[in-house]
Amino acid sequence: MKKFIISIIIATTALSLTACGGSTVTSSTESSTDSALPTVSDNAGAKPTISKPEGAAPTTLITKDIIEGSGPAAVATSTMTVHYTLLTWSKGEVVESSWDSGSPATFPLANVIAGWQQGIPGMKVGGRRLLVIPSDLGYGAQGAGDAIGPNETLVFVVDVIGIA
Repeated sequence: MKKFIISIIIATTALSLTACGGSTVTSSTESSTDSALPTVSDNAGAKPTISKPEGAAPTTLITKDIIEGSGPAAVATSTMTVHYTLLTWSKGEVVESSWDSGSPATFPLANVIAGWQQGIPGMKVGGRRLLVIPSDLGYGAQGAGDAIGPNETLVFVVDVIGIA
């Protein structure tokens, strides 16, 4: 898990250094690709089950609340404590999950990939959100190790446990 968070920080730094002239990316909660999105279980407090994505990967950030929390809401400067599961769109396989390690991840939201920085604000403690993150808001052309190839679309399910 620490390896994953460190790779997020490194990738975010690298992307911020190379993203000078970038394009506008929009978030969406409604999309024509919703039918292709993975389905996610809504059993609060338990590891989510996630179906394999279908069809072409979305080209913009997609956020979809599975469970709307009732606690405080995240802002760009929040430090988050979350459980997460990550799978890649192309393979539909889980790459990493904090649920498997039994320990949630804690990090400043400002230090993670752009897809999280744009897709997490507004989430409330107790919430579960599906994030489909296109490559340009994830790890880009460099990928992240063997598990995440170049230009890969990422599928995260994030459960917010705490916000500071």
